[in-house]
Amino acid sequence: MDMWDLKFWKRLRGICIDIERSGSKISPKGLVSTANRSIVHDYIRDMLQPIVRSLTLQLLRSSLLISLPLVSWAQSPLTTIAFGSCDHQDYAPKLWDRILEQHPQLWIWGGDNVYGDTYDMDTLRAKYARQLAQPGYRKLTETAAITGTYDDHDYGLNDGGKEYAKRAESRDVLFDFLGLPKDDPARRRTGAYHSRIFGHVGRQVKVINLDTRYFRDSLRQELYRDTATGKIERRNLPAPGLDILGDEQWTWLEQELRGSTAAVHIINSSIQVIAAGHRFEKWANFPDAQERLYRLIAASDAARVFIISGDRHIAECSRVQKPFMKEPLYDITSSGLTHTWPAIRTEGNPDRVGHLIVKRNYGVIKIDWQAASPKVSIEIRGHDDEPYAVYRIFE
Repeated sequence: MDMWDLKFWKRLRGICIDIERSGSKISPKGLVSTANRSIVHDYIRDMLQPIVRSLTLQLLRSSLLISLPLVSWAQSPLTTIAFGSCDHQDYAPKLWDRILEQHPQLWIWGGDNVYGDTYDMDTLRAKYARQLAQPGYRKLTETAAITGTYDDHDYGLNDGGKEYAKRAESRDVLFDFLGLPKDDPARRRTGAYHSRIFGHVGRQVKVINLDTRYFRDSLRQELYRDTATGKIERRNLPAPGLDILGDEQWTWLEQELRGSTAAVHIINSSIQVIAAGHRFEKWANFPDAQERLYRLIAASDAARVFIISGDRHIAECSRVQKPFMKEPLYDITSSGLTHTWPAIRTEGNPDRVGHLIVKRNYGVIKIDWQAASPKVSIEIRGHDDEPYAVYRIFE
């Protein structure tokens, strides 16, 4: 018997005692009499009101209205999904009103959901609380399902991996922020990787949230002098043999893709998977892991797989097609909800589709289910009325 059952029976026993003290008989006949019916009604009303109020507050804070909402999104086909990353909890202006204008059914956090950078979990929780208190984001949680992953700053350590001492605690704080129920199977695993499925069979969208932090080997880095600025900078180097996901997550990812009946698969990686022409974090720093991911996706035969990423404070679309791939693989980066580069600069990326976007931005995935096979387009949007870019994939 849980807490609520215990309270119910204690209160019901109190009702019976009070009715008995009032001189009424507790009997089938007595309970339906007008006088006793009124007494019972008043007591039950008084008993239920605080319980219902408390349960309602719990529901509002839980994934029943966030990750797994009570409304019909879990069964209705998703047509509009928004995503983004790098939202400093103290920076303004916010993009939430613009995002709400798109009426997304689902919001996907791509990491750096707050800027925690701490070993103190109370500090991290306080920063998440400030994010949750943002009026625009609160409105979004009332109208859209929420899922996602973390990156380094909300993980707690800039460029951090498995060496971060508070990784287990940080994972739990993230799951609380996302509203994962306490009994969610993802909480029984180590790491923040988990998936969600939306829509009915034939029109399902599966979101696969990777954890690129918890198990990641340390970066191999070097200092160098930037010829353009003259400054001493740090850059990451390719490190063959090192890994990002860890054995358990690799096995889980293969299971999530192989045999999946979803019509669309979105892999949410906090760091860029394809782009390699910059000095910052990316899958290309771990070439063996990057190749393994490409081959795993190709061998799975999962339908319409594409990647979304964040981290970079810019937006772009990258495309790759290896000889073993039946179709191209796309990685759409949307980063910088609250901040972007201080100045526009060039950055090489031979796999880029279109142009580099150096503006605060968010992404919108639109799925048209009316055709024989679903059509998927991704827009990069910001404070302006028109999208900065539109990418049509699987066409």
